[in-house]
Amino acid sequence: MLTDLKSIRIEDYDYPLPDARIAKYPMPQRDNSKLLLLNGKDITAHHFFQLPDLLPSNSLLVFNNTKVIHARLFFRKDTGATIEIFCLEPYNMPTALAFDQRGNCSWVCYIGNNKKWKGGELTASFLLNDESIQLTVSRRSALGDAWIVDFNWTGAYTFAEVIDALGVIPLPPYLHREADENDTERYQTVYAQHEGSVAAPTAGLHFTPQVLGNLKDKGVSMEYITLHVGAGTFKPVTSDTIGEHVMHVEPVHITADNLRHIVLHGNNPIIAVGTTSVRTLESLYWFGVQLHNNPNTTGMHIDQWMPYMQSVDNIPYTDAYQNILRWMENKGIDELHGETQLLIAPGYRYRVINGLITNFHQPKSTLLLLVSALVGERWRDCYRFALDHDFRFLSYGDSCLFLP
Repeated sequence: MLTDLKSIRIEDYDYPLPDARIAKYPMPQRDNSKLLLLNGKDITAHHFFQLPDLLPSNSLLVFNNTKVIHARLFFRKDTGATIEIFCLEPYNMPTALAFDQRGNCSWVCYIGNNKKWKGGELTASFLLNDESIQLTVSRRSALGDAWIVDFNWTGAYTFAEVIDALGVIPLPPYLHREADENDTERYQTVYAQHEGSVAAPTAGLHFTPQVLGNLKDKGVSMEYITLHVGAGTFKPVTSDTIGEHVMHVEPVHITADNLRHIVLHGNNPIIAVGTTSVRTLESLYWFGVQLHNNPNTTGMHIDQWMPYMQSVDNIPYTDAYQNILRWMENKGIDELHGETQLLIAPGYRYRVINGLITNFHQPKSTLLLLVSALVGERWRDCYRFALDHDFRFLSYGDSCLFLP
């Protein structure tokens, strides 16, 4: 199975996407976006505000409540050159803790215009609550194609407050534009809570308080988990086959209450809101399988090929999640912080989810592979339907509800 998976050619997951079909800006009203429904064999067009009437009864929707940070920081040198520091993830520190640091912290960052930064420190001054703040950055050492960067700042403010005031929301590179004031609100879900992402879980951008209220009135259950989206989500597959592609690693945060509520949902449909929720739910399943095989496993790290190498794969998701709950209880913890590199591609059998709400993804992307693993070759019919019916594509585009 693993050999077949690794031989998948990414060119087989291509489709024509004219630049004019990529939504450069969000809809004026979030829930007025279009919604493509694949229900069994039927493909139909709707609007997102109709979602509560389209879901199976007794569904559980699982959302990713990560919050996009103002990850892009710009520093101007005396020479006039501008250096961009793009914060990717904290260095040797849990994400939540890093944002609470005061005075100094270290992050793994991309550096734009790095050749112009010959050495020394970069400094920026700005106002925060009418107080003059000075932020200084120094480049420590390279880490792959990124750098370890040390931040130091004046004032009694957290790092979250500092980058909120100075930084800029990072838009996807394929939008080919700079972020404006509207993006600060619109490139964020209305339920975003935990800071840490450099890209939005875009399937959630369509939800409004009214839609969420209507879902509740229809008896739809909701659960919120966290996966912080990294810049690797936009990393193109440059290899000919999937076997040569290295998936990015992303941090996962889930509570014992999350797991209990999902387990209690039993055999009712579980619908993931976005591919990040899918990867979180399915990764948790495989961590539960790991614990089944070795209860002394020290922590959660799901390798991209791990599910395809398991001999025990028929454990119900409820049992796998119960394994995690017992493991957490033995460790005396109520929150699980782990990481996943899971690659979901055709040949993967979903263990947790029964459906998916997601946007339209880039050609030849791992996200398109994830969709194909759920709906098979029907993804081509859906995307062709969307192109023929004037749907908008990618992060600010329209969405799909897949109920295979």
